[in-house]
Amino acid sequence: MKFIIKFFAEITVKSSPVRKAFIKQLRHNTRLVLKKHDANVTVSGNWDFLEVYSEHDELRDDFVASLANIAGIAHFQYVRELPLVDLDDVVEQAVLAYGDLIKNAVFAVRVKRIGDHNFTSVEAERYIGGELMARCGALAVRLKNPEVLVPIDIRHDRVWLVEQRVEGLGGYPLGSQDPVLSLMSGGFDSTVSSFMTMSRGLKTHFCFFNLGGDAHEIGVKQVSHFLWEKYGSALNVKFVTVPFEAVVGEILTKVDNAEMGVILKRMMLRAASQVMEQVGAKALVTGESVAQVSSQTLTNLNIIDQATDELVLRPLITTNKQVIIDKAVEIGTAPFAASMPEFCGVISVKPTTRAKMYKVEYQESKFDFALLEQAVVSAKVVSIQNVMDDVAKQYQGEVPFVRMPVGNEVIVDIRHPDEAANRPLKVSGRPVKVIPFFALESNWEALDQAVPHLLYCGKGVMSRMQAAYLLGKGHQNVGVYLP
Repeated sequence: MKFIIKFFAEITVKSSPVRKAFIKQLRHNTRLVLKKHDANVTVSGNWDFLEVYSEHDELRDDFVASLANIAGIAHFQYVRELPLVDLDDVVEQAVLAYGDLIKNAVFAVRVKRIGDHNFTSVEAERYIGGELMARCGALAVRLKNPEVLVPIDIRHDRVWLVEQRVEGLGGYPLGSQDPVLSLMSGGFDSTVSSFMTMSRGLKTHFCFFNLGGDAHEIGVKQVSHFLWEKYGSALNVKFVTVPFEAVVGEILTKVDNAEMGVILKRMMLRAASQVMEQVGAKALVTGESVAQVSSQTLTNLNIIDQATDELVLRPLITTNKQVIIDKAVEIGTAPFAASMPEFCGVISVKPTTRAKMYKVEYQESKFDFALLEQAVVSAKVVSIQNVMDDVAKQYQGEVPFVRMPVGNEVIVDIRHPDEAANRPLKVSGRPVKVIPFFALESNWEALDQAVPHLLYCGKGVMSRMQAAYLLGKGHQNVGVYLP
């Protein structure tokens, strides 16, 4: 099984040393991601493309899904590689590969050729196209805008029959740019802004300010892990939790109502500016967009930014909300964001849209900054790979495990909708409900409380954590299905 990876266009116009560095990073990332499917996968190539080879043809769909989410890839092709005998042999192979596709269709053959041959690319196209037309029941050959394209690469003594082309993520290889620390609330904005920095090659660490809601922390860890697992190229990044309950309490008791939102954002930037040193980040990332809420006017953003000397990136600064939501749907974070349990610790009745620095400084003079320093000192840093295990430890309890249901239990598949759809869970003689983990708590009361429900997630980590959390909330009819 072979794939050919083509680079994002902006990589190809870089200077030779920069281009080589980007390609080296992309080669490293690709190998790292695909090793989870095949430990012996080979990734080679340097200047024009990368070649991916695996002996396991049955892993094709897994490879395609993973390659589509690696930043730096413009597109990739699944190719069947054969020795070049002559054009007649190429025709025979093309009939096998494309015959059914071009039947009753208008098609064109495109030949790319490298090396010394006794034919030109145009001559090969004409000959192969004529033979396919005669033998495969095609309607016609049309060079411009054909219904079906038959792409064939002839490289020296090898032939590549391109059987599938898939668009890639584009952008720069993750890790080719400096690390950043993204402030994550788990909503539409912060998840999309994090994705955008990741797809531009910035190694993105995650920082969550816990304002007092355990369920919110769980949700943010889940969506951060999802982003990393899908788009993070398997690089090692960190998840930072900063306990901000005391800071919120101080703001509520010491700060005038109008300035609460601006001052909370300033406190977050101050704390994040110190935390970023622990992960080696060179900038902070937020999901703010101009005028979306009261704290995001240009005047207020200017006041907020003056709380730190660090660079603050705002990828969504001029993006409309619906565009952000549409992007969240596309990248898979929308279901998380829509179900995110938020803790609204600071709500101003009449928030200012034009904060004055002298008023902000006066309000902050009443603030006990020792509480902010304590929050930074108490910040917890964990590897994103282990963040879900860390969540499970937070909610350890006596969770019943069932490997073979024998009563009237209902199996609840709590995997992400994409995974549940791609690999449906089937349990003989047993009903299966599909409720994504991020919507589980909000839907729990609607389930039959007299019937035991067993949560399934595949590996058992997510289901164990969710079951422990529900048990901690007083629900008794829950366990884990671990076949």
